[in-house]
Amino acid sequence: MLSGPPVTTTVSAEQLLERFLAANPRQRRTLLAQVQQRAAELRPLLPEQIDRLDATCDDWAAGLLIQLLVSVDDGLTQAFRDRYRDGWLAVTSAAGLDYAPLQRALIDQDFEEADRLTSEHLRQLAGEAAVKRGYVYYSEVPPIASVDLESLDRLWVVYSQGRFGFSVQIRLLRSLNGRWDQLWPRLGWKQGGVWTRYPRSFTWSLEAPEGHLPLVNQLRGVRLMDALLSHPGLQQRVSA
Repeated sequence: MLSGPPVTTTVSAEQLLERFLAANPRQRRTLLAQVQQRAAELRPLLPEQIDRLDATCDDWAAGLLIQLLVSVDDGLTQAFRDRYRDGWLAVTSAAGLDYAPLQRALIDQDFEEADRLTSEHLRQLAGEAAVKRGYVYYSEVPPIASVDLESLDRLWVVYSQGRFGFSVQIRLLRSLNGRWDQLWPRLGWKQGGVWTRYPRSFTWSLEAPEGHLPLVNQLRGVRLMDALLSHPGLQQRVSA
C-alpha cells in the first residue's frame, strides 16, 4: 500500500494559547517564536484571556500577551488601555509613588523611557536629598521599602520576557560567584565605572543581553549596585 505525503497538523490559535500558558518556562521559550508569528490570530483571544490572568503575579507570559495585544493600534488596543489605564500588573508603593507611567512605557517596550523613570523612582525612594543631588548614595538604599523594589523588579521582569530586572541581575551575579568584573560583560555594560545615558551607548530593546536593564549608575564603583542587589526585598525574590 502506498502511503501519501505526511499530514501537517497545525494547532488552532486557541490550542496554541492554552499550550503556551500551561507550559513551564523552558517550554515557553520554544513556543515563543510561534506565538509571535501567529499574533494576528491570537489577538482577538487575548482580552478575555488577560482578564483571567493573575495581576499579582510576575509571570512574563502575561506581559508578552499584553504586548502582542497592543502591537496594533486598533479597537482591541484602545479597549485594553481604557480598561487598564494604570497598567494591568498590580503594583504597590509604600512611598505613594505612581508606577503607572513606568508600566505604560514597559508595555509599549519603550525601554529607554522606562529606564529613565526607574532611575527617577529610585531617587524618590532614596529621599529628598537624592532627588536634589540627582543620584543615590549606596547608604540610602537599605531603608527603601521592600515592596517598592519588588514592584519595580516585577514590572521589568513581566514586560521583558523575563530578561530584564534587578532579580535577573542578582541571578547572573550569583552564577558568576559574585565576580563583578565578569558581570559587566554579561550585562553588556562598560567596566570601570563608565556610565552614560547617551542612547547609542546601550541597547533599548529585547535584543540586549540578559540583565542589561535597568541601568545602575556606576560612576562611584559598585557600591550602589551592590547595595541595591543586596537589598532583602530583592534577595527574597530570587530565593523564593
